[in-house]
Amino acid sequence: MAGSRKPPSASSRRVGACDPRIAARAVLSQVDLRGRRLGVGLSGGVDSVVLLHVLHGLAPQFGYRLSAAHVEHGLSPFAGAWRRFCAALCRRWRIAFASRRVAVAPKGRGIEAAAREARYAALGALPIDALALGHQLDDQAETVLLNLLRGAGVRGARGMQPLGVLRTRRGPLPLLRPLLDVPREAILGYARENALDWVEDESNARPALTRNFLRLEIAPRLAARFPRWRQSLARAARHFAEAERLLREAGREAARLRVARLRSAEPEFARLLLREFLRSHGLRAPSARRLAEMLRQVAHAASDARVAIAHDGAVLRVYRGALRLTRAAPAGFAPIRWRGEGRVPIAALGGELRFRRARGAGIDSARLDGRPVTIRARSGGERLRPDARRPRRTLKNLFQEAGVPPWERDALPLLYCGERLVWVPGVGVDAEFQAGERAAGLLPEWRRDARAPRPGG
Repeated sequence: MAGSRKPPSASSRRVGACDPRIAARAVLSQVDLRGRRLGVGLSGGVDSVVLLHVLHGLAPQFGYRLSAAHVEHGLSPFAGAWRRFCAALCRRWRIAFASRRVAVAPKGRGIEAAAREARYAALGALPIDALALGHQLDDQAETVLLNLLRGAGVRGARGMQPLGVLRTRRGPLPLLRPLLDVPREAILGYARENALDWVEDESNARPALTRNFLRLEIAPRLAARFPRWRQSLARAARHFAEAERLLREAGREAARLRVARLRSAEPEFARLLLREFLRSHGLRAPSARRLAEMLRQVAHAASDARVAIAHDGAVLRVYRGALRLTRAAPAGFAPIRWRGEGRVPIAALGGELRFRRARGAGIDSARLDGRPVTIRARSGGERLRPDARRPRRTLKNLFQEAGVPPWERDALPLLYCGERLVWVPGVGVDAEFQAGERAAGLLPEWRRDARAPRPGG
């Protein structure tokens, strides 16, 4: 039965070589939390209670402001009692406390995944600067093993990280797991030494839940044959994390993945590169068969082939030997009158046009005075003369010279003065409107929202 429990003896010796305080201190020393708000996800179980106790004791050394939050899923008849236990514990330790109730909607993902997603969403919305969770070594080993059984790649096999990031609506939130290297028996030993109370979740005894099945049925058998199986999986996770980090860095270095790189790479590495390219653009990893087919089409297509491979709501293309990722074609928009604003959002194109004042660069401001200036979508047939030494030319030719892919050309805002085209992103300012050496100039800049899908498809 679920409820509050007190260890049998406060003088019992802690089992295990890893002290939670030493482990937490090692993680905390890697981030600067002085003067910042550190929140702890407090379920009431022994892991989160020990974490809160440890962080409470280390707060003077690291200078953070500690608080705790309990998320109530409403899935257990004891949920109210757990919340009251957490609130009473924080009152006793004089720690700021908040509770949040969430609705869990599985939607085909399973109750465990849905509850985790709802919990993270609630914790991520708290007014804190960093979040600490009580995951420990057993959790890490179980996570790695489950991910491997599900056929995860390098990213899934790396498990959890002591220092990570939680994506929230407010932006990235630092996520700390100070006890990730501490085995469960050391957690229990610490709780007994410090006479801590905690609650037991009765659902932990249900083997029908996947993680419980692994913990109750499989882990004891592994431990009998491989006593250090948890440490071994945790060490493997660190190796996978290093491989994933190196791959991610390689993906960042090559913002545009070259087809030639895929052709020359070993098949295994080529698949990893393509998978990382897709992941870095926020797309889900394709199945192994789908990934192999995508790689075949990209790597073996003729240089002038019009590659367009649909995946996860996006389209994979090749332009001038490089991979490009595009999404839905932008909607047209009515001309927008510019009245001197520093920023003009254009929702239809997923970005905003910015204007910055400059001396002797950009558009000559005097040439625009007293004349209507508008922002328009491309309609076809436009011509521009960015070089005074050359004749006026079509945007199609100028775009080709500038290396602007065909599918992006209709998603760029054009600046007009009256009926004269003045400026085009990626191409430049018409010679007639260019600012002289000492003239007051205006520098337009087109910025796409990084979260918005790229045009095309």
